[in-house]
Amino acid sequence: MQSLKPIRVFLEVIAQDSFVGAARSLRMTPASITRIVAQLEEDLGQQLLTRTTRQISLTGAGALVAARYRPVLEDFDRVTQEITSATHPDRGRLSLNAPLSFGMRLLPGLIDSFRLAYPQIQVDVQLTDTLVDIIDESCDLAIRISGPPTDKSTIWRRICMVPRAIVAGPALFDRISTPQNPDELDPNHCLSYGTGNAETWKMSRTGTARTFRAGTEIVSNNGELLLALAAAGNGMVNLPRFLVQDAINKKKVVEVLPDWDLLPLNLMLYYPPYDALPPLIATFSDFFEAYIRDFETFDFGADTGL
Repeated sequence: MQSLKPIRVFLEVIAQDSFVGAARSLRMTPASITRIVAQLEEDLGQQLLTRTTRQISLTGAGALVAARYRPVLEDFDRVTQEITSATHPDRGRLSLNAPLSFGMRLLPGLIDSFRLAYPQIQVDVQLTDTLVDIIDESCDLAIRISGPPTDKSTIWRRICMVPRAIVAGPALFDRISTPQNPDELDPNHCLSYGTGNAETWKMSRTGTARTFRAGTEIVSNNGELLLALAAAGNGMVNLPRFLVQDAINKKKVVEVLPDWDLLPLNLMLYYPPYDALPPLIATFSDFFEAYIRDFETFDFGADTGL
């Protein structure tokens, strides 16, 4: 590994376009950077950089060395990370993906607690409201709130159920009557979560089931936006309780049909098709489940086995 250091230093000088910048990035002294690059040039028998008082630039040999060694170093770092993740449960870099609303609401506290417990684990978080291809995206695991999984090529772990609630801003009911049962819902006053299509709401009470198609007057794939629109009086919306409970408590929205049970969603972790979860990923998964258990807006009472 030590023999890679001169190449790493040389490539960082190129990336920073400066010996001083490379020294700052690598937490070394400029003199050390200069000495290492000079030794690399001597070992290879080629001048790799031309230096002036204002800038540095690659020679032809330097460009060839950079082009050949950069992918080698990237592959080395990737393989090293994979081995570290596979053998050490408390160190390494973890790449995860989560829905935007869930991520903004819950991940700051979760990651802060996780890093306090495991300071040698670095976390790379990407937030998207679409289901990523976990293999193509080189993601260690993804957090998803959804219905039952249909993808058989990945590993799914259901953590708990996610209760939902229909809510609306009080201003809406200055214009329309408050529905007393699902048959009184008007699609034109119901916002849809999705990507252009009307959302289906399923609900039940004492053995009676109802299915309702919300409208397409306003459709969005982001729960935060829909909640804000509902609070402003634009309509009713069916959202996870973890997203709306604070707004209910602060009376920014009111719950509609509170005596009807809405079909809950699943809070899931899913992974690439590992033969067994790497220790680092298992560490985060167990911590994630323990952390979520402290929130009343998630339901661990139901069977969570898949």
